[in-house]
Amino acid sequence: MRLKLIGCEVFTREVCHCVARSLHVIDLEFTEKGQHDHPDVLRAHLQERINACAAAEKYQAILLCLGLCGNATMDLQAKSVPLVIPRAHDCCTLFLGSKEAFTQHFRHKPSARFTSTGYMERGEDSFAHDPGTISQSMGGGRSYEEYVREFGEENARYIWETLHASCQHFDKSITFIDVPETSHLGAAQQCEDRAGAEGLAYSVLPGSLSLIEKLIDGDWNANDFLIVQPGQRITGLYDWDEIVAAKD
Repeated sequence: MRLKLIGCEVFTREVCHCVARSLHVIDLEFTEKGQHDHPDVLRAHLQERINACAAAEKYQAILLCLGLCGNATMDLQAKSVPLVIPRAHDCCTLFLGSKEAFTQHFRHKPSARFTSTGYMERGEDSFAHDPGTISQSMGGGRSYEEYVREFGEENARYIWETLHASCQHFDKSITFIDVPETSHLGAAQQCEDRAGAEGLAYSVLPGSLSLIEKLIDGDWNANDFLIVQPGQRITGLYDWDEIVAAKD
């Protein structure tokens, strides 16, 4: 098959690793990480790219290496080509390798902060936050690093903690998801050092390319993926099982 994959740039290394091993011909396109802080903007961009790919008339399917991602994929419509999207709330699920792993580790703290090799090396902010809470309370999505540059480390920490004092989802911890294929790059140690400097509790979870591999290899089983047929749109279920559904 010839496939088009549109995904967030935080998956660049992982996706390229899987594409190099795939039997399919896959054209890649990545969105900027920062677009997740503006779901309406990202949604419009994704729909534009989906429309263009469908118009090209050379793909059997368009793969979205994304989750609901703050509702950025909500209401996206398949045109003449089916869309395939993982059953995932956000990119954390894709780094862990399954929605079951996400449920196991994050069911009671779905907005907990996490990071990965790809997340740390792309853009300004090294740690992922819940876009529905953090970005709004920050008044425009300014990162911790931006405050450090403008006000210095001590003042930045005070401003950050003050802004987030009323945010129930904010905690003093960070989880690094360690995907074996990128472990050699040393991002886990960088994350631990950063966490120590910010006074954050640090933990590591084993990651997996399983879900990304299935997406790229065409193993679109109903438990892990939603196939959106031409004319249908993506809608969110916000549960722990199906997560997304297709509507006419």
